[in-house]
Amino acid sequence: MAINILRLFLIVIVVVGSNFPVPSNAASPDLSIETFVRGLDTPWALDFAPDGRIFISERPGRIRIVEQGQLRPEPWMTLEVAAVGEAGLLGLAVDPQFSQNRFLYVAYSYRVGAFSLRNRLVRLREDVKGKGVLDKVLIDDVAGASNHDGGRVKFGLDGKLYWTVGDAQTTRYAQNIKSWNGKILRLNSDGTNAADNPFPNSYVYSLGHRNPQGLAWQPGTGRLYATEHGPSGFQGCCRDEVNYIEPGKNYGWPEIRGDDAREGMISPVLQSGTNETWAPTGAVFVSVGPWAGSLLFTGLRGQTLYRLVLDHNDPRKAANLERHFPRQFGRLRDIVEGPDKALYLLTSNRDGRGSPAPDDDRIIRLSIKP
Repeated sequence: MAINILRLFLIVIVVVGSNFPVPSNAASPDLSIETFVRGLDTPWALDFAPDGRIFISERPGRIRIVEQGQLRPEPWMTLEVAAVGEAGLLGLAVDPQFSQNRFLYVAYSYRVGAFSLRNRLVRLREDVKGKGVLDKVLIDDVAGASNHDGGRVKFGLDGKLYWTVGDAQTTRYAQNIKSWNGKILRLNSDGTNAADNPFPNSYVYSLGHRNPQGLAWQPGTGRLYATEHGPSGFQGCCRDEVNYIEPGKNYGWPEIRGDDAREGMISPVLQSGTNETWAPTGAVFVSVGPWAGSLLFTGLRGQTLYRLVLDHNDPRKAANLERHFPRQFGRLRDIVEGPDKALYLLTSNRDGRGSPAPDDDRIIRLSIKP
């Protein structure tokens, strides 16, 4: 049942970083919140088909469908994946021409031998029985690991397919232009290189990334922004990032971190500082209502929905950051704006690091009133 909230309490935080101003207070919109789907197993991504169906990837290897508000009991397709640590079935994107070609694109991890993990990007097709079948392997044999596989798959406003790939826990890959790891890749939907990519005969669109997991294009400008996990463990702490992605640019990992600067490398629009980690994942620009034009992104460790307001005059600067629903839904993996302009949140509480409720994992639907 929907829970109507007349006024959502909003927590505004200051993020430590030289490029971030003191945030101002902001009123939150009126919201309706409901659990739209329950009973998922570690979902990673969701996307809408033109016919209204929702396709969802579950990390153990299943692609699920929600039709007319109901989760189908049988998977649309099951892939053989290596669901180890953070690896498994990851990003998913429906082809913009799905009504004509029935194509769907996913990235997943698989095992080679007893110990080695690899990643690939494939194109799937819906057959006449309404089930998924493999159509084509687009990119294969990309280094994988139990952590840092990236995995976001999305179509840009330019009609090209984008795939974020982590450094697979091998930091030197991120600065090696011949490696697909630590990169954002861009390609045609048939797997060929995009002719206008910044590096000749290469899928590489940007480099110097640690573990990028969110992609979003700003309406009106077409600017691309990406979320990225900062260092942890022996590499230090925190400094998660939001980056403004430009073709051919180097975002510095592992040479620079947070607000560090070095010639030829790009510092983030926003970073979380050294005392907080967001573990940022999916991202989307809101197109309608009082949040229109702002960037929303989800957090795993942060267990929060973040709203970033960008500087109107400089795409490389942040104006304000807000926190919504801290620890209310647990770990958050993805966010998508649906055809109905509602926001659809994916939880990730059954990923081995969360505290799942009996009905987890879920899709939570947020309707923002005008």
